[in-house]
Amino acid sequence: MLPSSFHRVAALVVAYFVLQLTTAVASPTPFESLDKHARDALADLAPVSARSIDERDLVARATPAAPHWVVYGDKYAPGTTGPPDASAIKGFNVFLLSFLLTEGAWDKAYEWTTLTADQRAAVKSQYAAAGIKLMVSVFGSTDVPTSSRNDPVGTANTIAAWVKQYSLDGVDVDYEDFNAMDAGTAENWLISFTTQLRAQLPSGSYIITHAPVAPWFSPNKWPGGGYLKVHQQVGSLIDWYNVQFYNQGANEYTTCAGLLTSSSSTWPNSALFQIVASGVPASKLVIGKPANSGDANNGYIDPSTLAGCVAQAKSQGWNAGVSTWEFPDAAASWIQTVRASSWPV
Repeated sequence: MLPSSFHRVAALVVAYFVLQLTTAVASPTPFESLDKHARDALADLAPVSARSIDERDLVARATPAAPHWVVYGDKYAPGTTGPPDASAIKGFNVFLLSFLLTEGAWDKAYEWTTLTADQRAAVKSQYAAAGIKLMVSVFGSTDVPTSSRNDPVGTANTIAAWVKQYSLDGVDVDYEDFNAMDAGTAENWLISFTTQLRAQLPSGSYIITHAPVAPWFSPNKWPGGGYLKVHQQVGSLIDWYNVQFYNQGANEYTTCAGLLTSSSSTWPNSALFQIVASGVPASKLVIGKPANSGDANNGYIDPSTLAGCVAQAKSQGWNAGVSTWEFPDAAASWIQTVRASSWPV
């Protein structure tokens, strides 16, 4: 008995010639003219072709693997409308237009809307060629969506629609509603918001990151569970965390030990590897630092010292990357220094 593969090949050959013949005589239903083997062969062949195309497209759009080198852009840069030229941020692979607020786009996010569609497409093309994702950061320190009683689902829908309208790669959720976290109401708001945002911006097509302050990962510190609760509920929907290891006290997270292994008693168990011990994957914990001492109230570590901390973390199996506030204080030379001892540019 001949193998089934022979029958399938033969059926495809027959199917081809029947389709050619029926097309030539303008048959309205050429598929019905085929025998069972030919119909089955064509039915199986079409989905395989479509599936392979979809899979290739998915790979192209998939969330980039760690490490992530992230820079925020909020400050006005003379001569630059919207994001900078890709060459100015060589060594970074994510640029965050800041900020989209509940009341609308401001600063770099607003500048992006003033460009024409062709200008935005040219920027996106340049960034894609350089391996840089272009995203928007939402909320920031001036927006308090939970305390302001903004509906989390409606807010997520509005933000997702803006991302799609302006052809961005995703959203960074820089949620800083401290009163809501203190009251224990932030977590459920963030969970509902993130669930709806991911429903609108599916994984593989869009990136979703969060940017919590490091103390929000301290266990047993927050009445609603803090970001450990958020991670437990919707961590699978979040690609990574741009953790803010700054603005939390004059002596907090200012040494490699304080940043990586031993936070203070003020914010217990909130150093990088202590957060890992609480159940958050190391690959999702991006180290966030200010670009210089003027970009934050405290928490600054100079780039050369930070490079040593990054190398130390890498030697312990961490690979998530670094985020920084903000361009142009952090540009190509800054990130090249920070990466020099671990992932040199």
